[in-house]
Amino acid sequence: MWLQQILLLSGLVTLCFSLDNGLARTPPMGWLTWTRFSCNTNCEQDPDYCISEKLVMQMADHMAMDGYKEAGYEYVCLDDCWLAAERDVFHQLQPDRKRFPHGMKYLADYVHSKGLKLGIYEDFGTKTCAGFPGSEFYMELDAKTFAEWGIDLLKFDTCHSDARENKYGYPAMSMYLNQTNRKILYSCEWPYGELQLNASIQTDYSAVRTSCNTWRNFWDVSDDFNSVKSIVGFYGKNNALFQKYSGPGGFFDPDQVLVGGFGMSHYQQRAQMAMWAMFSAPLIMSNDLRSIPAEAKQLLLNKYIISVDQDPLGTMATKLWEFNGLQLWVKPIVPTGSLAIAFFNSNNYGSGTPLVSVASDLGMADARGYQVTEVFEGTDLGTLKPDSKLSIRVNPDDVYMIICKILS
Repeated sequence: MWLQQILLLSGLVTLCFSLDNGLARTPPMGWLTWTRFSCNTNCEQDPDYCISEKLVMQMADHMAMDGYKEAGYEYVCLDDCWLAAERDVFHQLQPDRKRFPHGMKYLADYVHSKGLKLGIYEDFGTKTCAGFPGSEFYMELDAKTFAEWGIDLLKFDTCHSDARENKYGYPAMSMYLNQTNRKILYSCEWPYGELQLNASIQTDYSAVRTSCNTWRNFWDVSDDFNSVKSIVGFYGKNNALFQKYSGPGGFFDPDQVLVGGFGMSHYQQRAQMAMWAMFSAPLIMSNDLRSIPAEAKQLLLNKYIISVDQDPLGTMATKLWEFNGLQLWVKPIVPTGSLAIAFFNSNNYGSGTPLVSVASDLGMADARGYQVTEVFEGTDLGTLKPDSKLSIRVNPDDVYMIICKILS
């Protein structure tokens, strides 16, 4: 009974405080330059891998023609290093003219022509993290500039600023974005900036959610499974707190999805993808869509995992237990009474962890029963009743994930 109560409460939390721009009713999905392409501005010697309009247009092309758009990925996003070294004579931001010769309005129009949306990066401070012009003292002008260019998402960083001022600066940019009358999804680094002060500030997530559509609140993800495990651990430790503020209109952002990168095995990549879906997190890829391995593409387009992430309830999963490195996470999904269940194995040795569990102990307590599907292969596991047993093995550094649809 206690398990049913936890799941029911987490699924029925009503969030009456959120940024009123009508966006992010489900977690945003898209692509971002940062982890894969970093701050490579050397287009003369490395033209195919530098931050440029050519790169963004090529990624938009692949998102449109390779199935990503149809799967729900819609934002094509620039991170740092798109800027010129200085503002123009009117104090407006401007892109580097060599790498973006046609300007940002042209790039936005191109992305829009593919049925996609363009995201851009700026910083609350005097400079971006890479040292380009920041938005401090220019937020109203920058919001108007982004709207004029046709920008659809703003990632607003927190370098070269005083994080104690975040509670003023981030709401101010939110206000200026809304005043443009253009729907611009607002991706904040507000809590992350406060984290860097070594917990000397306790983040007010109610205020963050009121101003932002998504928000980073932990260290940057890197293409290494230890990084992913640290993020999962952080979300597990703060599970009850984070659940209160995650839902349609506003979501916690554990950072980019690195499926298709170099640093993690296929099993580690699918663990990241699955756990991000269980968190109801943004699925923002950072990879090279021009040369992505087939198994990584298949994972990114997995309809079952995407359905869990994009579930309209927008509920963050509940961590029910952890034992010897194995964690159980359960997430309410539609229709009411249905569940997504993930076993996350943080052990990286041996032949995996065997487990035999009664369905009711996993949350499947309704006598009507559940139609159960394993997500990675789409295998139909049949109907489970509360007293049915599920026998599985969870690979090292991997996840076992099922969708359990309530029977009518």
